[in-house]
Amino acid sequence: MRLLVAEADLSLAELLQSRFQQEHFTVQVASASNQISELSEKSPIDLIILDLNLPGIPGLEFLHTIHRRWPEAPVILVSQATSVEERVRGLNAGADDFLVKPFAVAELVARVHAVLRRRNRPVTDTFRFEDLEVNRVSHKVSRNGRAIELSPKEYALLEYLLRHSGRPVSRNSIIEEVWCMHSDSITNVVDVYINYLRKKIDAGSDRPLIRTIRGVGYQIGGNHLPK
Repeated sequence: MRLLVAEADLSLAELLQSRFQQEHFTVQVASASNQISELSEKSPIDLIILDLNLPGIPGLEFLHTIHRRWPEAPVILVSQATSVEERVRGLNAGADDFLVKPFAVAELVARVHAVLRRRNRPVTDTFRFEDLEVNRVSHKVSRNGRAIELSPKEYALLEYLLRHSGRPVSRNSIIEEVWCMHSDSITNVVDVYINYLRKKIDAGSDRPLIRTIRGVGYQIGGNHLPK
């Protein structure tokens, strides 16, 4: 796998290059935006780690340039910004993940592997759970033949619950996986979106699928557990 590490801090860039080479990645390092521009669009890149403080980068709009050059390569943003709002803007602009400096290199390595797993995961067109049907390509959802309209975030939350069907998942894991934020950024957003899903998924059914597991989080399926 081939990584582009676009990092302003040369010592950190060298550390990341060495660490990812240990993980059997081929690593290209850039310390300014012009070095990225000089790379050929035909240069094979499987994932990009992009420092938003890189010289010559005019903010998040540089993501559009990256996506035009390497449309299939996921992007992990790193920045010293600490606000949730900036992280949300980065993710909404098309980033696949966002990590705040200073960070543990081991965490970045884990996030790179996680993003690549998500991108490379074989897609089964249709997933069925009891009378719930989810098309993973079109993102169409129906229950007992009734079409259900979900927002992108509601769909991502439902898919995460389904990947762990029959097992409880914590609010921490949901916020980290679905919202790509650290668990210390938790607000009531998880509970709010669970309620949205319940109104759409379980409405009109005498068999609710989404359950609250007290002291843990949420679960889809598993009638032996308390509602």
